[in-house]
Amino acid sequence: MSSSVNLAYDFPVLGAFWAIMWFFLWIMWFVLLFRVVFDIFRDDDLSGWAKTGWLLFTIVLPFLGVFVYVIARGKDMGKREQRHAQAKEEQTQRYIRETVAGAGTSEADELAKLSEIRARGDITDDEYRRAKEKVLH
Repeated sequence: MSSSVNLAYDFPVLGAFWAIMWFFLWIMWFVLLFRVVFDIFRDDDLSGWAKTGWLLFTIVLPFLGVFVYVIARGKDMGKREQRHAQAKEEQTQRYIRETVAGAGTSEADELAKLSEIRARGDITDDEYRRAKEKVLH
């Protein structure tokens, strides 16, 4: 009488689960590796030699290099990421303000147009005064 032993891994659902888990762990590893490399280049506190040393360490011994970097300098990685994101946001806001200001008309142009409209008699003095207040505020 021969009985076969079924292992838990022999079930296709569990095999698919393990394959997907290893795939996502591998993806997470590459994300962490690239974040560390970007953080090395982003850090202004490190000298050129220190950046070279950390980069070589993470390339030659990637698992050990990344884990040592995260332990030694991981506390400030989030702060540097936040500063970078805030700088990008400020740059975007500044660009938007400059673009909008460049596309719009100045207060003097608006007042000149209002004066022309009032001189033609298209609006009353009271309407002109209210529109002038809107332009100046």
